[in-house]
Amino acid sequence: RLPRHRFVDEALSSHAYEDSALPIGHGQTLSQPYTVARMTEALLKPGLPESILEIGTGSGFQTAVLASLARRVYSVERIFALLESARKRLHALRLRNVRLHHGDGGLGWAAYAPYDAILVTAAPEGIPRALVNQLALGGCMVLPIGHGSEQVLVRVIRTEQGYRHEILEPVTFVPLLG
Repeated sequence: RLPRHRFVDEALSSHAYEDSALPIGHGQTLSQPYTVARMTEALLKPGLPESILEIGTGSGFQTAVLASLARRVYSVERIFALLESARKRLHALRLRNVRLHHGDGGLGWAAYAPYDAILVTAAPEGIPRALVNQLALGGCMVLPIGHGSEQVLVRVIRTEQGYRHEILEPVTFVPLLG
């Protein structure tokens, strides 16, 4: 139901529904539909979250998917031009349960923590402690970890002792930059 073609440049709109990643400018990409669905499914496995933190707003497509499933979505993007484009798209779709922030995604957005779920759309080298600390107890985080062709998708669950994680599958993402 979500119009994916509205999240890419008009020149690429004829490719919007193919199962492939598409460039969105600034060296970033819109993940292929399979990856968006897989990450969303993994994030929702423990249950439907009330609040979600997304790291890497990008075009806003994954943000819009999450907004249709949660009460509140908070999204952090480091590239201001992408953030502003996403803001316009989300506003045009009348998604009113989304807050956007320009900043370093590796630091999360502590002002609204704790979050029931966190979705990271760029790959850090390891599990960022700052993000785990913003998860509610029992909360779930899904993120790619690694560099280059050595990346895996991981689901992290916050526990009283810290966290536990499971590796889901190999993936390829842009690196998480500060």
